[in-house]
Amino acid sequence: FFLGGYDTVEFPIKFTPKFAGCYHCQIVLKSSCDIRVYEIECVVNADQADAQLEFVTPAYQTLTQEIPIRNISSEDWRFETILEGQCFHGPPIINVPVGETVQYPLSFKPVAES
Repeated sequence: FFLGGYDTVEFPIKFTPKFAGCYHCQIVLKSSCDIRVYEIECVVNADQADAQLEFVTPAYQTLTQEIPIRNISSEDWRFETILEGQCFHGPPIINVPVGETVQYPLSFKPVAES
């Protein structure tokens, strides 16, 4: 960062979070003629996990799987969904408020045996 128009100083920061979440920090630099406050926000996501869903149902019968979406951030989430593949259905938009878990209902309705 830049100090008083005269020089730059490197200020290394090590951040080692143990959990996913939103972390806030303030760094206050003081001198006899200046005070600087730097705010840092780090958002840490959980490790990405691969998942598979297997749907087995008779033709023409709908099977729905609730998929939990948990928001541990500090902001509300709004998702627009795009489903690829035949016979799958679900809401086109889902909202997940801060600190809540919302179930996304993914439905599969086969139109023939396969």
